Amino acid sequence: MQKELLKEAETVEEAVRLAAEELGVPTEDLTVEVLQEPQKKAFGLFGGTKAQVKVTVKETDPSKAAVAFLKDILSKMGVEDVEITAKEEDGTCALTLEGEDLGFIIGRRGETLDALQYLTSLVANRVESAFYRVTVNVGNYREKREKTLSGLARKAAIQAAKSGRKTSLEPMNPYERRIIHTAVQKVDGATSYSVGSEPQRHVVIAPSEDNPVKTRSRKGHSENRDREERPVRGERRDPMAIDRPVRKFVPRSNPMNTAEDIAPPERTTSETEIKATLYGRIDL
Repeated sequence: MQKELLKEAETVEEAVRLAAEELGVPTEDLTVEVLQEPQKKAFGLFGGTKAQVKVTVKETDPSKAAVAFLKDILSKMGVEDVEITAKEEDGTCALTLEGEDLGFIIGRRGETLDALQYLTSLVANRVESAFYRVTVNVGNYREKREKTLSGLARKAAIQAAKSGRKTSLEPMNPYERRIIHTAVQKVDGATSYSVGSEPQRHVVIAPSEDNPVKTRSRKGHSENRDREERPVRGERRDPMAIDRPVRKFVPRSNPMNTAEDIAPPERTTSETEIKATLYGRIDL
């Protein structure tokens, strides 16, 4: 079936009608591009041009529309020898690209491939009003990436469950974050959640609320706080209120311990002290 057609007529409407009849489809199923507007003849004798339109049959199959768009955009990227295989299942169309030197289509961490998938999904969803999911894959790149992310998530989840500490992963797209969440759910004592905004949104893997390590750590911390007598915030502790051992005062004039019924020895003065001339001497 022919998909495109150029047609000329006295008016645009007439050209579209003639094209629809030739293609055998209703005018509602055509996309019309006006290449030239009609012009009347001067004085009804000279010049004048007809209307020229380019009509394209609208694609009613979203998978075919996705394949056609992907082939067109790849050809503009300089990729000609590429085979696209479409597989539909449960409202999802998986497009697989096969060919040589397709590594640049994947891009850094699959960023280019994700962009192509997003644009292709937009085109496919314009065909039907219902949601139609499209995935674009080069070889088995998606499978390898999923296996790598699942292993990374499982390792981080086990570590979080044992140590009670959380781990932040690098920013990922929604598809890869969903792989991480699925893998963490299979590890007991660990949980995951996404934080941040696009394009820096990433996954945090942490111990779950029912994790024994986390519960035990909280319980021990709570008991230690209960044992300590901390002053109320804003209240200053009186240093004199602290119980400290008090040393017994012993006067220097009586350094020796005596019984209660015995008088302390009298202080004696040497001959040198008597003969010496002292100023302001103070006897203790």
